[in-house]
Amino acid sequence: MSNDKKKTVLGKGLGALLASNDTTKGNETLETSTGKQVGVVVNIPLDQIEVNPFQPRSTFEEDSLLELSESIKIHGVIQPITVRKIENGRYQLIAGERRLRASKLSGKKDIPAYIRNASDQESIEIALIENIQREDLNPLEIAVNYKRLMDECDLTQEQLSVRVGKNRSSVTNFLRLLKLPPDIQVALRDEKITMGHAKALLGVEQITTLLALFKEVVSKELSVRQTEELVRSSEHKPAKKAVGKKVTQPAGTFKKLEDELTSALSTKVTIKPITTDKGEIVVSYYTIDDLDRLREIFTK
Repeated sequence: MSNDKKKTVLGKGLGALLASNDTTKGNETLETSTGKQVGVVVNIPLDQIEVNPFQPRSTFEEDSLLELSESIKIHGVIQPITVRKIENGRYQLIAGERRLRASKLSGKKDIPAYIRNASDQESIEIALIENIQREDLNPLEIAVNYKRLMDECDLTQEQLSVRVGKNRSSVTNFLRLLKLPPDIQVALRDEKITMGHAKALLGVEQITTLLALFKEVVSKELSVRQTEELVRSSEHKPAKKAVGKKVTQPAGTFKKLEDELTSALSTKVTIKPITTDKGEIVVSYYTIDDLDRLREIFTK
């Protein structure tokens, strides 16, 4: 694979990280104590490679690993893994755990690896960026990895966008997904709604309205365009006037608590004070299944 093609596959951020700081100067490379060279691809015994403790990916699909192991038996490992030298003549994986696992399954004794110098932070960064660039990630997983990159590598959104080769607005849109209530995040993770649905719903400020619209989107299987129309129409609906006795507490006294309970229960929660010391909490439900869900929460 040519250098240009390799950079295209890896993306700007990962390609730059893997190519940087390998201590190569011209055609020279740095010899390690075991005779392996930094900055080149060599075959390393599998039992000398430790997994990356910073690996963000905790699950690997078994069927996919078996398919890759069968391919490796026939063709070998096409794309070398990346490692760094550690103590006692051993190596630590930086990128390529799936290839490493599949090679072990295939019965291989060694694997082609690119050796480079990398700090702990660079190892974290490369592992996270490689994980982001997997094709099977859902939008929520990408958002979580973006947040980890910012937190663990102390990056701004601007720096993150450069690392992952995306424009800043794209990075911001993914990070905003983490502000959605838990039920909507789960629906996005489980592919009940798409990134387009989530972006449309993010335009709703009131959490009770947001959850009501979300339930309608899922129950009616609305398209992204229909969801956008639903959100727009909800913005023009006049607010319902409260009926009954005036509340003695200042407006907004319980608003934050209502929002917290609404988010936690994924349904509308209203606090109705009767006196300064007591009142009522009204938990709404919209279907029998919704009521069963709430019953399970309250009876745990």
